[in-house]
Amino acid sequence: MPKNILVIEDDAEILTVLETVLTFNNFKVKALRRTDDIIASVKSHNPDLVLTDYMLPGMNGGRICQLIKGNEATRHIPVILISAYHEQAIALVNFGYDAFVPKPFDVNKLVKTINRFLN
Repeated sequence: MPKNILVIEDDAEILTVLETVLTFNNFKVKALRRTDDIIASVKSHNPDLVLTDYMLPGMNGGRICQLIKGNEATRHIPVILISAYHEQAIALVNFGYDAFVPKPFDVNKLVKTINRFLN
């Protein structure tokens, strides 16, 4: 049975690439361009993993990580943060993400990172 991935990315082109690559790799993908209530989104979509950009309108990916990891019902869900801000990766670790993937990303490495948490 395919694993569910919730992808949050505001850039339409990157979101299309992520949806295509993940679907091709047998994941079930729910894509959002933003979320104002991540816990409701997680409960609604029941993902096995969340993949989120850092720079988003409204709530940024760091806050999304904090809320998922700070909630008893969702803290078990792996969160992968993607960002073009490579130099901030160490500072962003305080948000509690499980992995960081720099943009531009290699799709094979991204899929390998995702599989590391889902297998």
